[in-house]
Amino acid sequence: MRKLFLLVSAVLATTAVYGEDKYISKLLYQGHGSYRIRTSKNFVIYVDPYAGKGYDVPADLILVTHEHYDHTAVNLVTKKTKCRIIRERNLLVNGKYKTAAVGKIKIHAVPAYNSNHNRSECVGYIITLEDGLKIYAAGDTSYTDYMTDSLSRMNIDYALLPCDGIYNMDAGEAARCADIIGAAHAIPVHTKPGELFDNEVAAKFNAKNRLIMQPGEEISLERNDAKK
Repeated sequence: MRKLFLLVSAVLATTAVYGEDKYISKLLYQGHGSYRIRTSKNFVIYVDPYAGKGYDVPADLILVTHEHYDHTAVNLVTKKTKCRIIRERNLLVNGKYKTAAVGKIKIHAVPAYNSNHNRSECVGYIITLEDGLKIYAAGDTSYTDYMTDSLSRMNIDYALLPCDGIYNMDAGEAARCADIIGAAHAIPVHTKPGELFDNEVAAKFNAKNRLIMQPGEEISLERNDAKK
């Protein structure tokens, strides 16, 4: 009986420390084009660090889509000893888009470009988590043929798309891209240069599966098994 009591106490203590949702992957939107993914296995990924807060959770992986200053502040991130940093040049080699595996996380580079972003110097990433959940980190881009030819068939769960209308496509084009890609959830980011977020721009992002996140907001991620 005493052993049973100690076992139950240990379980309750673990729940108190980690919370009931410790096995749920989460996305923290930090603002601008920056966000943090914390998987159900406690693998921590930062994408394009620059804006907002929430860089204190030690990173296993940092992804940089291109070398503009507002995507490359890796010094902000607390890093684990074996933290890996993947930049666009690591997975875009001689015009070919590569795939990397970091533990059980898969990172696949995809095209990203427009008049302000050279195709040979920028990428987006398809991030596949341990449970198969897929996140499209678009980086800075406008419409690409790859969205129609490939992304639309990938059963993406979350697509994060820029829509500032200055350095990237505007909210209307971004919404059309979201509908082409067909992700279960489409999130507008990079809404206004120099600002964490612009709600007026986000409101114009009228994608079918729109999900608007505010800077500092964190959501639980769910795999859309109905599409799989």
